[in-house]
Amino acid sequence: MRRVFLVALGAVAGCIALSTAVQAGGPDPADYPMRVLVFRNTSQPTYHREPKNLNDSGPDYRDGMGVADLFEGGTVRAFEYTYSCIEGMRASSGYETFPARWRKKDKTLQILLPRPGKPWDNVTCDLKAEMRDGSAFYWKDDSVAVEASAAFKEWMVKHQYDPENDKNDPVGVPQ
Repeated sequence: MRRVFLVALGAVAGCIALSTAVQAGGPDPADYPMRVLVFRNTSQPTYHREPKNLNDSGPDYRDGMGVADLFEGGTVRAFEYTYSCIEGMRASSGYETFPARWRKKDKTLQILLPRPGKPWDNVTCDLKAEMRDGSAFYWKDDSVAVEASAAFKEWMVKHQYDPENDKNDPVGVPQ
């Protein structure tokens, strides 16, 4: 009897450990060395199936597009993107950036997004990127403007803003 109890207890402990590992699994932010600042994002839901019940009324995926800056290797580059992902994207809040990595250099960028209400639970979304070398986006009078990457880099140095190195809030800039 004692042996059966110990085996059952071991099985339960194994299941708990496995379920915790599965929940904690998913994309590892350490595998996403670049950062993306999303300025504008628009999306629309896409449905291909009829909902089975009232609780199953969400879209199959979301299609969208937008503009963003990519911080990679100490440089900043503007890009325009389109996407089709299960989870919707959103624009950055302030100077917030999202982890990213290349799936196909200068063509497809994979971004890591926190799920709404579950910041510990990340999902990925592939962005079809059209890079604008030599340019960077920035906010000017509540609209998105473009300037030379070198000028934006000077601003970053002046305000100690370097999202690749966890300097996520520029110094001396109103939030």
